[in-house]
Amino acid sequence: MCTKRALVWSLLLLSVIDMGLGVSSITLGVLGIRRALWVQRSQTSYSTPIWSGVCFFICGVCGILCAKKRTGLTMILFSACCICGLIGGILNVQFVRAMVKRMNNLHSLNLACLCLAVLGILGCTLSTWLTCRLASCEQKRLFLERDVSLHHSVEMNEKLKSPCGSL
Repeated sequence: MCTKRALVWSLLLLSVIDMGLGVSSITLGVLGIRRALWVQRSQTSYSTPIWSGVCFFICGVCGILCAKKRTGLTMILFSACCICGLIGGILNVQFVRAMVKRMNNLHSLNLACLCLAVLGILGCTLSTWLTCRLASCEQKRLFLERDVSLHHSVEMNEKLKSPCGSL
């Protein structure tokens, strides 16, 4: 079984990878738009890597925040960002596939966009899974702290009520 420390480090590493995928996807989207302007085509399908890259980058930033803070609110925020990253990646794949079908050829830029989108989708999926594991560990830790605290207060009440404890 993974320790909590291993989960946090895995989440940090995956978040940095998500940020890198986001920056790479944004860069490819900008290159695609420049290429579309050069050949005088529509830029809508070329801009989808930018939006999915932004989602992946924000997912990575929230993942680092979640790994450092580990509060319920940051975990919920990170999970929401991962879902947005998943949606952005899936839409990116759909738009790029439609563009490739329309043009009847696959350029290396399109292939790179597809690969980055798939890697981003996998990263967001793994990040969501790691966050659920981390939330489960935090929930167990809080439950044990509350249980120990409750047990300790019951013992203190018993000591105060006993005749030997009043001396």
